[in-house]
Amino acid sequence: MLTQNTIPEEKVKLSPKQNVIKFLTNNMVTIMFIALGLTGFLVAGMNPFLFLFDIVARMSRNSFLVLSLIIPVVAGMGLNFSIVLGAMAGQALLIFVTHWGIDGLPGILLCIILVTPLSMFLGYLTGKLFNKAKGQEMIAGLILAFFAQGIYELIFLQLVGGIIPMKNTTLIMSQGIGVRTTVDLTAGLKYGLDWPGLSWGMPNLLRPTLPWTIIVGVILLLAVYLGYILLFKGKWASTPKLISSAVVGGLLVYWSVNQIQTESMINMVRIPLLTWFVILAICLFIVFFSKTKLGQDMRSVGQDRHVAAVAGIQVDRVRVIAIMMSMVMASWGHIIFLQNMGAFSTYGSHEQIGLYSVAALLIGGATVTKATIGQALLGVFLFHTLFIVSPSAGRQLFGDAQVGEYFRVFVAYGVIGATLAMHAWRKLLQRKDQLGV
Repeated sequence: MLTQNTIPEEKVKLSPKQNVIKFLTNNMVTIMFIALGLTGFLVAGMNPFLFLFDIVARMSRNSFLVLSLIIPVVAGMGLNFSIVLGAMAGQALLIFVTHWGIDGLPGILLCIILVTPLSMFLGYLTGKLFNKAKGQEMIAGLILAFFAQGIYELIFLQLVGGIIPMKNTTLIMSQGIGVRTTVDLTAGLKYGLDWPGLSWGMPNLLRPTLPWTIIVGVILLLAVYLGYILLFKGKWASTPKLISSAVVGGLLVYWSVNQIQTESMINMVRIPLLTWFVILAICLFIVFFSKTKLGQDMRSVGQDRHVAAVAGIQVDRVRVIAIMMSMVMASWGHIIFLQNMGAFSTYGSHEQIGLYSVAALLIGGATVTKATIGQALLGVFLFHTLFIVSPSAGRQLFGDAQVGEYFRVFVAYGVIGATLAMHAWRKLLQRKDQLGV
């Protein structure tokens, strides 16, 4: 909300030097991580194809979780650390579906169907709590995650196998009560979404190599562009020229990629198409949702709750819906994450989900009050680039890969602390500007 003492930022003309300083100030975290990732990559001396193999796998399994944080930020609720509850719900359904013996893509779809109402209920309760703690949502989400962890452990350590019947020697501890500390999905749900063709006798159809993905992707983009020109621009006279250009362009791409493909290691990099279609779908949904009335209401609430309430928006209801959507997306994202991993710690794999997802979002350039899809995906890439290169860089520099492990954990906490401090500092400056101090 603007006051008489404030000037809209977009109307102030800045000099080139001021623009550069503003850009560096607003993006210093992202720039720092680009520099760290590039330096670590050069120091580690990694094979670029091995790096590609690792980063594609990490982005496939982590992007959905980070995207689940965007809507609460838009709604003015800050960084939603309570997505840990959604992760717990998704993890719980994976355990039960594994017990029921439903494998592959059908098992993953069943998990998603069953976890949706559960995560909506958890999101509703969380949203109600956040409405009682306005302005303190982030710390409330952290404490709520710790509280939920106790309930989760009570259920799966004491109730499952006893009050909740589950006779399964693979999942249940030897005394007959409590789920084992590690759940193995290898024979069932592993790669259910990443590699669904495995159970259909066509394992490579939905998991093509990187060169073929580039070829098909470019051809599809050319086809979409050609269709757009013909249907919406009405340039029928230039049809032969467009078609010939598309064919020549496609052949050039095919030839170029085919030359690259002679390097056999690049064929190790496979793209899980169905997973990326799901990620693309949620990105398109977020873009579409932001243009709906409810999406605009969330943006208004995020900018100023009091003005939104005066405008007739039901602020508390909108905030609850935002958290419910985030919780559902987090539960789906954790299912995608775990089926890609193939095994998980029953009592520990969800604990760092909130921390690492928030850190990745912030590294991409997001703040407590602003987050975009591009920032989320860039943050996942940079954060996990650091995860990949830091052990090798630590080994090269200090002779011990563990040094890199310590460094990346330190960075994850450090970037959150630094971003929150910067947010508080900016709010203080804005308050001083409004008061004319």
